[in-house]
Amino acid sequence: QVQLAESGGGLVQPGGSLTLSCAASVKIFSYTAMGWYRQAPGKQRELIAAIDSIGSTTYVDSVKGRFSLSKDTSQKTVFLQMNSLKPEDTAVYYCNVGGRYSDGYYYSSGSWGQGTQVTVSS
Repeated sequence: QVQLAESGGGLVQPGGSLTLSCAASVKIFSYTAMGWYRQAPGKQRELIAAIDSIGSTTYVDSVKGRFSLSKDTSQKTVFLQMNSLKPEDTAVYYCNVGGRYSDGYYYSSGSWGQGTQVTVSS
């Protein structure tokens, strides 16, 4: 089973930027989709962005225009660039790999990373 590791979280002021990474143990992103999720305290985990094997992306409205996905050429890492961060973006961010990407939505699989904390606060 593929191993995933998120990194890049931290504390940032409102309006700031962070880049999260989801690193896989194998070159999985060349042939499978993945999704980024986040879970704020007391809330359910929610899908915020996804990318399929050929690079098509989808974003939830709350992050559209501020967040963007990209893959590195090794096809082992996906990046989530987060700009214009808001306090409501504070959450633990998770990546999920191997799910189904259909009609602009990503359906998660069982492969999750451990999560990385993002805190947006002044």
